[in-house]
Amino acid sequence: PVLIHESDMTPGLANKIAQRFATKIFTSFEETLNYFPKDKTAAIGSPIRRGILKGSPYKGTELLGFDRKRPVLTVMGGSLGAKKINETIRAALPLLKDYQIIHLCGKGNIDENYTNLKDYKQFEYVFDELPHYLAATEFVITRGGSNSIFEFLALKIPMLIIPLTKNQSRGDQILNGRSFQEKGYAMMLEEENLSVDTLVRHLSDLKRRSDEMKEKMTSLEKKDAIGVLVREINARLETSN
Repeated sequence: PVLIHESDMTPGLANKIAQRFATKIFTSFEETLNYFPKDKTAAIGSPIRRGILKGSPYKGTELLGFDRKRPVLTVMGGSLGAKKINETIRAALPLLKDYQIIHLCGKGNIDENYTNLKDYKQFEYVFDELPHYLAATEFVITRGGSNSIFEFLALKIPMLIIPLTKNQSRGDQILNGRSFQEKGYAMMLEEENLSVDTLVRHLSDLKRRSDEMKEKMTSLEKKDAIGVLVREINARLETSN
C-alpha cells in the first residue's frame, strides 16, 4: 500500500505523480480534495508536531526575560530566514514598542547592532525552547508554509502571513495564505507590498481583529492528522499480514 499526504493547497509534482500509485491520499486543506480522486482522498489537516503544543507561556517569558503583561510578537521567516522580512522588522522596531519581539532570522542573519535590546531577541534557530516561546506568543509573522501555519492554527495564534513570492516558489504559499485569510485565521501581506508602513498597519489590524480570529480558530473542528495516519498505516499492516 502507498499512502501520501499533500501539505499545500495544490499538489506538487511529486504527489501529482504519486497519486497514480497511491492506495490512499490525505490532504491538509479541504480545497485540495478537488485535485485528487474523490474515492480515495480525505482531508485530515496537517500532521503537526505534538511537542509544539506542550509549551509553558511562563517559562517562555522567563527564558526571554520578557514582561508577562505586554504582548509577544514572534517573527519566523522560515529555516533560512527571509532577507526582506528581517530588514523590515528591524527598521520598524522604533514603531513596534508596544511589542516584545522574538525574531527567528535564520543562519548567519543575526545583526550585531541589535543584540543588546531588552524587548527584541534574535535567534538563528530555536529548538527545545520553541514550544515555550510560542506558548508565550500572542501574534506571529510567518511565511505561508503549510506545516508552520497549521501549527499556529493549533496554538490559536493570530497570523500575519507574508508568503514566498512566485519568483521564489510555485505560488503554493500564496494560496495557503489566502485560504487562511478567507477563513478568518490570518491576514496576508504579499512581500512585494512589504514596507515599514504596511507592516505596522497590518500588525495594528491584526491586533484589532485578534479576538475574532481566536474565536474562529477555537470553533474549528479538531483534527488529529497524526492519529489518522498512524491508524491507517496500522490497519494496512494488519490487512497485509
